[in-house]
Amino acid sequence: MRVLLLLASLILSVAASAAEPVRVAVAANFAKPLETLVALYGKDHPDVTIETTVASTGKLAAQIRQGAPFDLFLAADDRRPMELDEEGLGVTGTRRVYALGRLALWSPEQGLDLGPALLERGDLSPIALANPRLAPYGAAGQAVLDTLALPASVKVVQGENVGQAYHFVSSGAARAGFVAFSQVRGAGGSLWLPDGDLYPTIQQQSLLLKERAEARAFYEFLGSDAARARIEEAGYGVAPR
Repeated sequence: MRVLLLLASLILSVAASAAEPVRVAVAANFAKPLETLVALYGKDHPDVTIETTVASTGKLAAQIRQGAPFDLFLAADDRRPMELDEEGLGVTGTRRVYALGRLALWSPEQGLDLGPALLERGDLSPIALANPRLAPYGAAGQAVLDTLALPASVKVVQGENVGQAYHFVSSGAARAGFVAFSQVRGAGGSLWLPDGDLYPTIQQQSLLLKERAEARAFYEFLGSDAARARIEEAGYGVAPR
């Protein structure tokens, strides 16, 4: 009888583990591409639930350190995953670059000649920017602004993450904003893609945080040819294998 009870308990435990969702902490710039990847994965794995938490990279890293129950971390930089890996908070050997980001200055207004000349004339204000201390795309945008002689009349408004910076612009609270190219690809309006030499390379790294079969399988899928193709379609580069 005791053996049967132990066996039943083990079966229930395994079933509960299998039913547990895969929890992904994702940087705001990659939220939409991840939705596409989750849908693609779900076609072949209908019984697996993927839950996502979207925030700035810095905020997500802080939550992981505080014990948030995430299985995967998709950051917007390489620094936070490296730090977490070195602190023993990731699965050894799983840290990798999953996307190469591109910075864009975007406005929904048509016909603007976005670029250094317009910015330095002071004809574009306010400008939205993600918090450079928390968000790599904010740091990239700030690096570009630091190369310009902006007039004091130009107001810069900060969002917590690049998703909020995009919201400021799309809602009309800002005339333009530094966002991820993937957020505005095909959106119309006016666009400037600053030269990559003007800001730090945006190597977006991922890290497997827990060694669970369901989490590992989804993590490996994110590095597959099918996933890499979708990532490129979303406006990112991918690192050589």
